[in-house]
Amino acid sequence: MTALRRIQKELRDITSNPIEGLAVEPVEDNVFEWKCAIKAAPNSPYKGGTFHFNLSLPENFPFKAPTVTFTTKIYHPGINEEGQICVPILRDQWKPTITLSSVLSTIQDKLNNPSPDDPFEPAIAAQLKNDKGKFLATAQEWTRKYASS
Repeated sequence: MTALRRIQKELRDITSNPIEGLAVEPVEDNVFEWKCAIKAAPNSPYKGGTFHFNLSLPENFPFKAPTVTFTTKIYHPGINEEGQICVPILRDQWKPTITLSSVLSTIQDKLNNPSPDDPFEPAIAAQLKNDKGKFLATAQEWTRKYASS
């Protein structure tokens, strides 16, 4: 089974070359389901927070993109209330050559650097654009409430 071999190899690569600020662990013995955590960067609006998400790999991986669902609530223009994240490589820009390591790095970058462009949450994006102070205050408040250890 191609998917299984590829996932096991990528998991070994991530384990031997970990991404700083990111933890990845398969759920029990199922390498198609990963529990992941991102420790927000010190210069991020979410500093001090650790955000958990699940990464589900489809049976036909790498021909279909993984599904990512945040389980930690976050005030972010690119992550909706259901925990879905808006990143092009998980949607229309997916290619079988994209590694899970680069997917995880992209998610980490998106989390740490919220952008009002291509939002999942237009109201939060508008606030980031028009009232950054209020956006940052709310992001910090939610981080304290939902993502502090």
